[in-house]
This record gives sequence, structure tokens and C-alpha cells, in this order.
Amino acid sequence: MKNFIIALIAALLVLAVSAVFVVFEGQRGIVFQFSKIKRDDAGQMMVYEPGLHFKIPFIESVRKMDARIQTLDEEPDRFVTSEKKDLMVDSYAKWRIVDFSTYYLRTSGSIENARALLKQKINNGLRTEFGSRTIKEIVSGDRDTIMKKALESAESSREDLGIDVIDVRVKAINLPTEVSNSIYDRMRAERTAVAKEHRSKGQEQAEIIRATIDAKVTVMLANAQKEAFEIRGEGDALAAKVYADAFKEDAEFYSFVRSLEAYENSFNSKNDIMVVKPDSDFFRYLKNTAKSK
Repeated sequence: MKNFIIALIAALLVLAVSAVFVVFEGQRGIVFQFSKIKRDDAGQMMVYEPGLHFKIPFIESVRKMDARIQTLDEEPDRFVTSEKKDLMVDSYAKWRIVDFSTYYLRTSGSIENARALLKQKINNGLRTEFGSRTIKEIVSGDRDTIMKKALESAESSREDLGIDVIDVRVKAINLPTEVSNSIYDRMRAERTAVAKEHRSKGQEQAEIIRATIDAKVTVMLANAQKEAFEIRGEGDALAAKVYADAFKEDAEFYSFVRSLEAYENSFNSKNDIMVVKPDSDFFRYLKNTAKSK
């Protein structure tokens, strides 16, 4: 009997726990009765606000949905401008559920389904705006207008999906990869051609400057050598004149000094051998010195 009472109390506790559910802040709850949505007397879907609520155990089940602001940020999409040019547009949107009944009926409560449907709506609005503008207009400052128009076109999501689109933003606008590579290759080729042209002009100017400098250096060296020869000639002439004047003053003494220099240069090495006749004029001053002694 005691075990029965304990089992009964445990069963009652399980039932009590099963009859209570909590909807946290930032969530909303929908109750199902045997897989059918629970509705009120007016036939409207019952959506439970945050708080403590009750349900029939084992008959009713609860499904909770996120009521916070969500971010739709998918991969960049390809759009076509009025010039039939392709652009890769990276955008994002902020949204939240405002009508949970409509949201559940349209998306079965799946956030992935909601994102897919919302992306289609936002992209349709962006596609219309991009398709009515040129690349120059898009880049030069119409981006704010495009985002504003896209947000306005997404307002129908409130009635269609029970979703309120708070903001739509375009993060980046780029050319497709194949187009970008082609443009970069063309720009690189153009820059290379310009660089080669500048380099050839620089080499031409360098050759002209180098030739001009070489010519100036050659002329300067020739003038310097000419001046050196003239100065050297003047010096030799002056030296010859000095020697001549000195010779005229005392020819005998000058001859004697030159003989002494000849003796010194002839006998400055012990290995020198000279074969000369004793009565040679080379020994004229030596013989005269010996006679004077």
C-alpha cells in the first residue's frame, strides 16, 4: 500500500510537471493538441507570451519560437544593371516576427523557411532598384536610395509572412570574379605599357645626358692637356733660358758643374765598369786638378 501511494504521488508530480511550461523572454509559444494548433473561441491561433503557462499533459505539446531580432546575411547575389552589367551585391537585413500566427502558417515555424522567403522578397526589391540604374549611378551615391527602396518593398513581409523588416543594408558591391580578373589584367597590361614607355623615355634621356657629359669631359680633358702642354713648354723654355743665362755668366764653371754631375751619375754604383782612354776629355777636370796640385 505504501509503495502504491509513493507511485501515485510520483505520477501526480510527473503530471504536474508536464502540465506546466515556461516561455522565456524573447520567445513565444504555440500549443498543439494532437498535432493541431490550439485556438481560442474566435478561431484564432493562441500565442503564449513570456511567463508560466499550463497545458494538458500528454495531449498538448508546446513549440517555442524566437521573437528576438534576427539577421539575414547570406552569400552575395548577382544583379544586373540597366547597362546589362553584372554586379555581385553583398547585403544583409534585420528582421523579427511580429505576427506569430501568420509566421507559423507561412513558414511552419522554420526559421530557414522564413529566411528563404524573406531573402527572395528583399532580393526582388534590390534587383528592381539595381536594374533601373547604371553602375556609375550606383557607385556615385544612390546606394542609400537603393536601400530605402528595398526596405519599402520588403514591408509586404508583415502581411505575407508576419515578419517586420527593420533594416536593409548593402555591405559591398563588386564585379563578378571573372570580370574583375579581366579588368585587373587589362589594367595591369596598361600600367605595364605605360611603365615601359616611361622607362624607355628615361633610358633615352639618360643616354642623352651621358653623351653630353662624356663630350664635356672629353673637351675639358683636352683643354686641360693643352694648357698643361703650354705651361710645360713655357716652363721648359724658361728653364732653358735660365740655363743659357747661367752658362753665359761663367761657361767654365757651368761646364765644371755638369762634369761633376756626370762623374756622380757614372760612379754611383760599385758594379759600374767604364772603359775610357786616360786622355779622354771626360777626365779633363780631374787631370787639371792633378796638375794644379
